[in-house]
Amino acid sequence: MASRKALSLLLVVVAGLCLICGNVQALGVASDPCTTDNDCGQGLYCFSCDGASPVCAIDSATPVSSFSQNYSLPFNKYAWVTTHNAYAIVGETSILGVTIVSQKNQEDSITSQLNKGVRGLMLDIYELNGDIWLCHSVYRQCYDFTAFRPLNTTLIEIEAFLTANPTEVITIFFEDYVNTTNALTTALTATGLSKYMFPLAKMPTDGSDWPTVSSMITSNERLLVFTSNRNKQAGEGIAYQWNYVLENQYGTVALTCDRRGESALLTDKTKTLFLQNYFPTNPNRTTACLDNSDNLSKALNVCSSATGNRWANFLAVDYYQRSTSKGVFKAVDTLNGQLQCGCEDIRACEGSTGPGICSVVTAPVATPRTPPPPSPPTALPPGTPSSAGALSSSFSALVVCLAMLLVAHSTH
Repeated sequence: MASRKALSLLLVVVAGLCLICGNVQALGVASDPCTTDNDCGQGLYCFSCDGASPVCAIDSATPVSSFSQNYSLPFNKYAWVTTHNAYAIVGETSILGVTIVSQKNQEDSITSQLNKGVRGLMLDIYELNGDIWLCHSVYRQCYDFTAFRPLNTTLIEIEAFLTANPTEVITIFFEDYVNTTNALTTALTATGLSKYMFPLAKMPTDGSDWPTVSSMITSNERLLVFTSNRNKQAGEGIAYQWNYVLENQYGTVALTCDRRGESALLTDKTKTLFLQNYFPTNPNRTTACLDNSDNLSKALNVCSSATGNRWANFLAVDYYQRSTSKGVFKAVDTLNGQLQCGCEDIRACEGSTGPGICSVVTAPVATPRTPPPPSPPTALPPGTPSSAGALSSSFSALVVCLAMLLVAHSTH
């Protein structure tokens, strides 16, 4: 009786293998060719730059929770994907009923950006029709046809994300042309964001480390807000960006790293945060694929040298998802590796015992997948070649499985 039960179990297992063994394929790793998202492994999707063959691309940033140091380091020991003009989205329609003629810099919503690991948002704010709007300008003036949406709609998205993700920290950089007193503070309060704001009193100005990310999470002070308007630090308690952050000149993807005019010298050691701009003056989805590829890693090294061997905490780009290789997400993995253990990849910090002591990072192994069931066969005209290779493979697998069943039966 026992042997009969064992045989029955064996037959069930082998039959199950028969159902899948002819239809298991390997998932692609980053930069592997693909046809659909189903061809790519976890954390990847199938993407094609204009005119290029599609490849598996990295879908989102490596989460801090997977780092060997987790959230335990000072905030200035981390790097974050940052979207330049995060609000200027392709396909955006105006509630004002006009066509938006402003340049576009991104392709997905703020919520989507945050879900993919973006943690720095660059937002331009102006006054329009008695409200604060996210807007490009013409000679520092916002118009109906250059405005994208009221600021509050985006702040509500950010608040919802912070509430739903209690271990995440977000930084907002406001290019701020709002002159009405307390208007920005009112917007932050009305949308529920003020309760998350990191206080000025805890922001270092003497070159010392910032509080740890874990302490920011514990105190629920998980939103850093910087403004380009000097008066708002004293008047509204919103940090004046240039008191805390160094920044290189925007509007170029050349392999140079000059300071932005408003910024302190890039070698200033009293400021422990560095925002690296890497985007052209005129955004372009096609050229973004090239900009966010091989030269991006070179640009990181150029700015590291220009800043006295420090590494960017915020990497600001246009069209952050576009690349012909591993793109912005891989670049930020490099920055985190350099910041945390002096290595070329954050994964190399696993098991590191000191700066520059790096673990070997192996390429991810392609994992097996079982594709969804095929569509019903379509009749082919006489003489049309069939998918002989696929049929032969499936038939061979079926023969092997049947042989296994026969062997199992004969052993009984």
